[in-house]
Amino acid sequence: MADLKITLTKSLISQKPSIRKTAIALGLKRPNKSVVRKNTPYIRGMIKKISFMVKVEEL
Repeated sequence: MADLKITLTKSLISQKPSIRKTAIALGLKRPNKSVVRKNTPYIRGMIKKISFMVKVEEL
């Protein structure tokens, strides 16, 4: 499985608590910060939930 580079493009301010918790669980706390995660179904589900505020690149 390939790795995914996930970048937070919007602020977590004024987002619902479940959206905030999902972003923080991925390791995203500040806008324009990136993390690298394994491409697993669990991570893909989290990305899908906050897809409107992240950018994903496959490495």
